[in-house]
Amino acid sequence: MCGIAGYTHPAGCARPEYISNLIARLRHRGPDQQGTFVSDTVSLGAVRLKILDLNAGNQPLVSDDGQTILVYNGEVYNYREVREELARRGHVFHSQSDTEVVLHAFLEWDTACFEKLKGMFGLALWQERGRRLVLARDRMGIKPLYFCRRAGQIYFGSEMKVLLAHPEIPRRLDLTALQQYLSLNYVPGPRTLVEGIEKLPPGHFLEWSGGDASIRPFWSLDFQTDHEITEEAAVSRLDELLRRSIREHLVSDVPLGVLLSGGLDSSTILHYAAGESPRRVQTFSVSFPGRSFDESRYFRAVARQYGTEHHELALRADQSLEDAIRQFAEYADEPCGDSSSLPVWYLSKLCRRNVTVALSGEGADELFGGYVTYRADRFAQLARLVPAALRRATLAAAQRYLAVSDDKISLEYKLKRFLEGTFLPPLEAHYYWNGGFSAAQRQALCNFPVQRWNPELPPVNGLNRFLCFDQMYYLPDNILAKVDRMSMAHALEVRPPFLDHEIVDFAARLPERLKIRGSQQKYLLRRLMRGKLPEAVLTRKKVGFDIPAHDWLRTALKPLLREALNPTVLARTGLFHTEAVGRLVHDHFDRRVNAGFHLWGLMILLLWMEKWQIESPLEPLQEPALVSEPATLETASATAPSFSWS
Repeated sequence: MCGIAGYTHPAGCARPEYISNLIARLRHRGPDQQGTFVSDTVSLGAVRLKILDLNAGNQPLVSDDGQTILVYNGEVYNYREVREELARRGHVFHSQSDTEVVLHAFLEWDTACFEKLKGMFGLALWQERGRRLVLARDRMGIKPLYFCRRAGQIYFGSEMKVLLAHPEIPRRLDLTALQQYLSLNYVPGPRTLVEGIEKLPPGHFLEWSGGDASIRPFWSLDFQTDHEITEEAAVSRLDELLRRSIREHLVSDVPLGVLLSGGLDSSTILHYAAGESPRRVQTFSVSFPGRSFDESRYFRAVARQYGTEHHELALRADQSLEDAIRQFAEYADEPCGDSSSLPVWYLSKLCRRNVTVALSGEGADELFGGYVTYRADRFAQLARLVPAALRRATLAAAQRYLAVSDDKISLEYKLKRFLEGTFLPPLEAHYYWNGGFSAAQRQALCNFPVQRWNPELPPVNGLNRFLCFDQMYYLPDNILAKVDRMSMAHALEVRPPFLDHEIVDFAARLPERLKIRGSQQKYLLRRLMRGKLPEAVLTRKKVGFDIPAHDWLRTALKPLLREALNPTVLARTGLFHTEAVGRLVHDHFDRRVNAGFHLWGLMILLLWMEKWQIESPLEPLQEPALVSEPATLETASATAPSFSWS
């Protein structure tokens, strides 16, 4: 696992010390080796976390003729098979690394090689002859790759911080991306929160030559349902695919473990890993003692069943949470409004003390229908047949009579949120249920015109429409981005075996009846694991890997929230109505609403803007009265209009 950076430049403008300074910003991703390549028109750099062939595979890697140079972040799991095919074609190898296989694959098949690579990667290839740069990103977007086109040149990196370091690239907030962030709690690709900086879409490659750049796909999602497949055949095929994927993901020359939450997905990974690993598996978990968020009884039961060497951390509100959250702004590059970033941070830190590689269960929910929102989408179709006036009356009664609860995804929270979503278009409701602001709420909050976002999706319907949305946007731009930044901040490589593209293709073709059946979600996966995992794990409901955000923002994290959302800070950006933000904070503190997910996203956003000195495109607002004390968040909101939640 590595981090990469580079840029093109006019002839004669090479500055070797500049690329060295850039990759120094990525050293957390690759503490084992750093290297650069500088020619008359390009500068490339890489940092390496050694996983395979520890004595070779250093980067940048230069071809034998000196004409092609590779910097590469990721793992190719089928590199041995590709290597054998290349050897039969006459290629000679000098190491056992997958990096060298990627370089030779490009030399043999050019951009067609990306279709042959099975794994996770973000890479750049430079050809001296022809002055051609090629960037590529894996099919599901497991590994990141940012780029910026400016004045005919191109800049790229594994993390946005290397682009922000270029004085040629302005740090100006993108208001369209900000609206998307407020809607989703993340920014969907290809945009970022900084104008001009883009994410290379998953499954795509970019070619640059002579100042011109083009982007093309080498793979795409295909939801052509196979209605003929039987349940037995599907179970057998999934078993075969998972067994092979996890066997490939276990290949490593350094210690390896499994991230274990106690849910179906990570427990499934452990089941197959324990069967394929020649040594005792190490497992790692985070618990929240004494809360509805605590899953320790589940992950301990699974760890006992497989006799793992188990490690766990009890995460409490009295720990140094503020310090960790402030570090998010540095390591996350873009803010992520997903509060589960916090336990992933601590879990990665725990894991790295013992291993360098960890397997995880990301992707199963998006592939097999694991989120409660998928069932909510079905119920909402019926609920929208009820007159809107009756639904509003029911929502008003729920808001008035159901006490706000700090429990994890409480009935009170789900009911209110579900009813609010029935007033939105189906796709907008789908992502609103994940904790973002609706268009009406954004309009009340923002000091600029608000527009609805219309994602680009292939023509699919029913459950597949929501699965497709989550696989194209939620998975790469939230889940995988969060895991990559939090784990690589601690030089830990995390591998998600469910996202083997053959499993992704298989799941996309499954009929709905094998994904959700009645009240049972991820039906096929549960059927496969019946009799293998503890019954309590198989029958438990999906709960997610979250912190007690509502409660902690009223208690342990209250000072940080007040600091980040101080009216003076808000007014300086010109982005938000300070009274509306103040009312939202006040209502949350006063337990009128549970706005923890919304406030977490706003807090992380403002901390990020301050850390990276991101300029707002709007003029500052007139500062409200009484802004000298943090408590003026409540004072300023005392006479503010009520914040709309429906």
